[in-house]
Formats: sequence, structure tokens, C-alpha cells
Amino acid sequence: MNASALKPRVLTVLGATGTIGVNTLDVVARHPERFEIFALTGATQVDRMFEQCRAHRPRYAVMTEATAAAQLRERVAAAGLTVEVLEGSAALTAVATAPEVDTLMAAIVGAAGLPATLAAAQAGKRILLANKETLVVSGQLFMDAIAASGAELLPIDSEHNAIFQSLPRDFNGDFQQAGVKALWLTASGGPFRTLSAEAIAMATPAQAVAHPNWVMGKKISVDSASLMNKGLEVIEARWLFNARPEQIKVVVHPQSIVHSMVEYADGSVLAQMGTPDMRTPIAYALGFPERIEAGVSALELMGKQLTFEAPDTTRFPCLQLAFDALAAGGNASAVLNAANEVAVARFLDGAVPFSAIAASIAHTLEALAGGVATTLEDLLDADRQARAVAESYLNRVPA
Repeated sequence: MNASALKPRVLTVLGATGTIGVNTLDVVARHPERFEIFALTGATQVDRMFEQCRAHRPRYAVMTEATAAAQLRERVAAAGLTVEVLEGSAALTAVATAPEVDTLMAAIVGAAGLPATLAAAQAGKRILLANKETLVVSGQLFMDAIAASGAELLPIDSEHNAIFQSLPRDFNGDFQQAGVKALWLTASGGPFRTLSAEAIAMATPAQAVAHPNWVMGKKISVDSASLMNKGLEVIEARWLFNARPEQIKVVVHPQSIVHSMVEYADGSVLAQMGTPDMRTPIAYALGFPERIEAGVSALELMGKQLTFEAPDTTRFPCLQLAFDALAAGGNASAVLNAANEVAVARFLDGAVPFSAIAASIAHTLEALAGGVATTLEDLLDADRQARAVAESYLNRVPA
């Protein structure tokens, strides 16, 4: 069927002003016949949200911060735009679950995006998941909601999207039936890959956010520098693909051309490759099961060398902490995530050294891991407790 004859997908973008949101709207703008923007959400970036409202004309714009919402409301009215401006976390859930919406781009960084994304899963939406924390914090709960409602889940992280592309189209989580032996997540190694442990410990925020290959937000860039980003992806992969921890492998691939791989029982390894550009996985998920133009430059392999090496969990202990949290189960992944968010924020503020990130996470896991986590309330309570324990620990760390 001709694409122009298809009914447009109605899309809400949670986290529209962030890197994933901006790239999503770039892809959407290339296919006006395919997509209709229902709502855009942000936190504090009023200027960017106003420009997005002017370009994409959503029905709703949500700012989680009240002051930012008031400023946006005033600018929208002055420009004569017919965009209704809402505010607060309840509004996020409202625009994620509205009956008109069939597709949700979940791209809010951190645990803040969890309630709205979970509500969308319960409402049976097609969810394009760029928010790692949804599965890290509430993996079993979220996947149960997907199964119960018949919602559709498509991963946006380049690594998980690559695995999704490399698995059989009818993969249902049964590794044996599909002949799958292992999932290989590639890691760039980040900006500190070749530095000594001493140099890493003293790294500055400016050094940590200077990713060699990808353009990402500050928090995710710091996670990449500590390899916590890969640790969170390990936990995410466990839930997305029904993988046991020992079936998930991590390999450092500095060129970021091979985005991840699937190893099969017959010795085959299927890899997805491409230019490091988040518009590729975004376009794959937006157009699924079709492939649509993403605006990405072609991959040039001539003259390139692809190298692979084992991750060093001594210099980058956050990766091992993530595996430990996954093995512990219960609330441990929620605790890990919350402690990491607190530590990264303090590091970016210049309040603690880079080395304090892993140390505070380890301390918080030791204090809290092992608690029950069967409801969203349990998980949010673990999140709150972990933030308090991490803050208390970091308050004692000299800058």
C-alpha cells in the first residue's frame, strides 16, 4: 500500500526538547504524510519547545516545571498558536495515554519518565522506548503490562535496536527455539577508554561529556564515560529480550560502527552496522515494519578498521555493579539507577569527583539492595530511599 494512503500515526513525544526528541522530530518532519504530532513535552527549555510548537503544531505542549509552562503559555498565545499548554507530571501521563495517541516516543531521561511510560504500556500503545530507566527500574512490572495490554514495544537505544534488527522477526523471547546463543552489546568505551584509573578518578565534567562518537545529553554522556550506560543497557536487554544475565555480553568497540550483535547456535553472528546517528534506530522504530528515510549519511567502510576489546571493570566498576544489581533482583536495579542519577548530577555540578559515582552506588546498593519490588509504589519507594542514602554519602565526599 502506498504510504500516502496510510492513516498517519498519532504521536506523543515525551522529552521532545532532548537529543532523542529533537532527532525524532527531524525524522517526523521528513514524512509529514506518515505522522501527526499530538503532544510534545519538556521540562525547562522554553525557547526550544516554543520553536517545536511553531514547527510541528501539536495539540498539546507539556512543561513539567510550572514557571516554564507559564512562560510557554504566554509565548504561544502571543504567536497565535492553537497549542494548549499543560504542566506537571500528571499531564505527561494524560498526553501519553490519550485515546487519540497510538504511538509514544518515551525519551525523558531518568526515572521521571517511568509513570507516564508505564501508563502508556497499560493503555496498549506502541511504545518507542528511549528511556532506559523504565526497564531498569521496573523491568518485570513493565513487561507484564506490555503482555497484558497487547502494547507494542520497540527499542530506540542503538544497541537494543541493533539486536532487535538482528533477531528473527518472529522472535518471542525463546532463545532455544530461535537458535540464539548470546546477545553482544557494543560499547564505545567513552572518552576515558585509554586513561589510567588515576586519571579517570580526577576527570572533569567537561572531559566526561566529550563523547568521541555520539551527540548525547550530559547525563547519558557521563554514564557512557563510566560505562554505567552499558550496565543499564545490560539490565534493559535482560527484560527486552528475555535474556538470562549470562546470555548478555559486553564488548568495547571504539569505532561505534557495529551497534550490537546476536550470536547464534550454529556459529553465525549477525550484526547491525551504521553511521553513529540516533536517527537510524528512531526511523526504524517509527516506520516499523517498513524502513523509511532518516536523513543519515551512508556508512563508508573503505579505509576503516573495526576493533574489539574486553571491558575493564577494574577501571570502570559501574559495569560490574550493574551486573551485580541484575543478579540480586528485587529492588536492586531501581536502587542502582537512583544512586547513579544522584551521583551524576552532583558530579556535573562539580560537587564530587568522578570516582565518587561508583563509590556512592556501591555504598547505596550495600545499604538497600534486596528489598521487595512487586508494585510501582515499591519501586518508587526504593528510588526515594536510594536517593537519600546516596545524597548522605556524597555529602561526606570532598569535592
